[in-house]
Parts: sequence; C-alpha cells; structure tokens
Amino acid sequence: MTYAAPSRLELIGLSGLPLVRAGEALAPLLAGALTAQQLSLQVGDVLVLAQKIVSKAEGRCVTLAGITPSRRARSLAQRTGKDPRLVELILRESRAVLRVGREVLIVEHLSGFVLANAGIDQSNVNDSADDAQALLLPIDPDASAARLRRELEVLTGIACGVLIIDSIGRAWRRGTVGQAIGAAGLPVVVDARGRADLFGRELRRTDIGVADELAAAASLLMGQANEGRPVVLVRGFTAADAGQDARVLQRDRREDLFR
Repeated sequence: MTYAAPSRLELIGLSGLPLVRAGEALAPLLAGALTAQQLSLQVGDVLVLAQKIVSKAEGRCVTLAGITPSRRARSLAQRTGKDPRLVELILRESRAVLRVGREVLIVEHLSGFVLANAGIDQSNVNDSADDAQALLLPIDPDASAARLRRELEVLTGIACGVLIIDSIGRAWRRGTVGQAIGAAGLPVVVDARGRADLFGRELRRTDIGVADELAAAASLLMGQANEGRPVVLVRGFTAADAGQDARVLQRDRREDLFR
C-alpha cells in the first residue's frame, strides 16, 4: 500500500440534511446536501457518516413496547439499573457480555467490535413516553458503506471513500471518540513496519489506524447533541489503495491481552 501522511486536511460538515426515515435512500440526500453547499465530490474525497442516519435508513429503530425481556435480561437490568427491554436488545445484538457496571454493559457486538451497550442508543431518536424507541447498529456496516459508495458513484461519477462511524468509549480514558465501524474505498489500517524514522531506525510494530483517526476528526464537527451535522466531507486524505473493511481494526482474540 502506498500511503503518505497528509500535510493538510479539509473537513466540511454538511448541514441541512432532513431527518432520515426508514427505507430512505441516503445517496440522493448526500448529493443534494453537497449541492446545497456548492460542493461536488472530487477524486480522493471521503464522506464520513454518523451511524445513526445509516441505521435509520436501514430501519434499525426498534420500539421497546414490543420487546419481552428474558430472565437473563431482567437479572442484568437489576444489576445495571437499565430498562429490561433495552438489556434484552443488547443481549440479542451481542456475542458475549464482557463486563457489567452501573448503567452499562460492555459486550462483544455481533460485528466483533467491543463496545458499551452493543452500540444501542436512544439519543436523537424521535419517540414519546408511551412509545420509547432504540436505535441498533447497522447489521453489516462494511456492506452499508460499500453499497453507499456504489450508489454515490452512479449519481456523481466519483467513487469516494465512505466511513460509517460511532461514538465509542475507551477502557482507560474518559470521554467518547469517533470510531470507524464501516468502511469502503479507503485504507483503514496502514502497516508502517519497515519504514525508517527520522534517525533511520526501522519501525517494527507500527500500525496506523487511519480510519479511526479520520473518524475522530470528523466527530468533532458532527457533535453529540442538536448540531444537525451527521455527515462530514474530508478532503486531502489520499492513498493509492482499493480499500479495506473496518473489521480489520478489530484485534484478533489471540492478540487480545485483556480477554
């Protein structure tokens, strides 16, 4: 893979996107938002999307009233203080529960990523007291990114990179950061082993999670509340690479020192 760290990046938050509904095609919405800001896709561009709009478009919103908690869900709900119906959804979306704490379950998601509450969220989801809803992660975020990339190429003639990101906490540090959960058309992890540092010393164990670095940068523009900027255009990140799936970011269990 040919990769050089960019000396400059331009990040542009796309505003004015309507609230996404289940079954809605995202590619035309994104193309329209670009046009409204007098922008057009260029070769090498990356579009970074908040997971929420992808999940909404794919109909991953679940009404809690229709969920019947299992015995295990009710038991974990007592330990965590969470809604038993929400805990049931977390269990259904997980391969394994790794840690249990107040208001949180750390799980291995069906996709392989380790995260809190299986990535299930209730913020920026329209509901009422009698109709509480929760939003699940896309079933296959990498497939979602690849599909959106193809659709955008048909509309615009440009095969841009696509990242789907979510806000994820870290075990040893406070605060959430943007992290890539789906990717298409760009490098995700760059192997820098064999390259020399400033003093000629050969790098031996350096992998660069470039997709997560882009995700964190874009997340700053997106915000976490009512900013209304779920898509960010990244310009200046170029690499001669056919692209990787975000799943390559997940450390193999044999390399995991904490499980």
